[in-house]
Amino acid sequence: MTFKVFVDGQEGTTGLRLLDYLGGRSDIELLRIDEAKRKDSAERARFLNAADVAFLCLPDAASREAVALVDNPDTCIIDASTAFRTDSGWAYGLPELAPGQREAIRASKRIANPGCHATAFILLVRPLVDAGLLPADYPLSAFSLTGYSGGGKQMIAEYEAGANARLKSPRAYALGQAHKHLPEMRVQTGIAAAPVFNPIVGDFLKGLSVTVPLQVSHLPAGASVESLHAALVRHYAGEPFIRVMPLDGADNLDGGFLDVQACNESNRADLFVFGNAERVTLVARLDNLGKGAAGAAVQCMNVHIGAAENTGLNSGL
Repeated sequence: MTFKVFVDGQEGTTGLRLLDYLGGRSDIELLRIDEAKRKDSAERARFLNAADVAFLCLPDAASREAVALVDNPDTCIIDASTAFRTDSGWAYGLPELAPGQREAIRASKRIANPGCHATAFILLVRPLVDAGLLPADYPLSAFSLTGYSGGGKQMIAEYEAGANARLKSPRAYALGQAHKHLPEMRVQTGIAAAPVFNPIVGDFLKGLSVTVPLQVSHLPAGASVESLHAALVRHYAGEPFIRVMPLDGADNLDGGFLDVQACNESNRADLFVFGNAERVTLVARLDNLGKGAAGAAVQCMNVHIGAAENTGLNSGL
């Protein structure tokens, strides 16, 4: 069976990456809007309603407008904006989130694709909350290192022009604690309050790691490096795109350093647990354009249409 797929916002970073993933598939018929009409509401509505699956790679307001254009009950929308990620009427597009999440994605015609930072944070935190090893009211903090592609075309052009020497240094942003991923980080993990979150952009195209520090003395009795690691291993057993790295594994670090770009060109996420009896460091890394954006959207589409989940995706394993 061939599925008709339309990408609304195909000229953006995520949209272009989606076209790369979908272009070679024999089970997909890509619907292409005339470049001159890509902002024409009537023409967009025609394509959106003709599609079995429509990806929205748009700003929040434009995504809401696009959703309002769809009156075909059979069109499945996979939205890459932040507009619907905490909306109970939408399935959150992280199949590994919890038991039953794949079934929710398969059954829903409205799927909210997760944010890149949020994906890494949630993959680390949600299983530990569910296992009772991390209290929902624990005052969490996190920081993220990410490539500049997450900032879109303008930031990519700024970095690749090479004219600004200041861009060679890591740059922290969203210091006012209003990052757009914070609501989903709270809602989709079940924690009581959003974490103190500090993202940092580096002078590399893509690759992302999120780090969550924990004080063992503030965790329930029995929580340890070993038990936290074991909970992640149990939760992700058999998952095709999640790799929980061994405790103290020889391949965890590259000369003593964590390689933020090691999952690039794949839909894989690597999870690590480091630390000792007093303090623990949780780390997740992924390709912010892969599992953190377009790859995740394709994975959700595969689940929804009943294709093999890894169709068109590189597991990186």
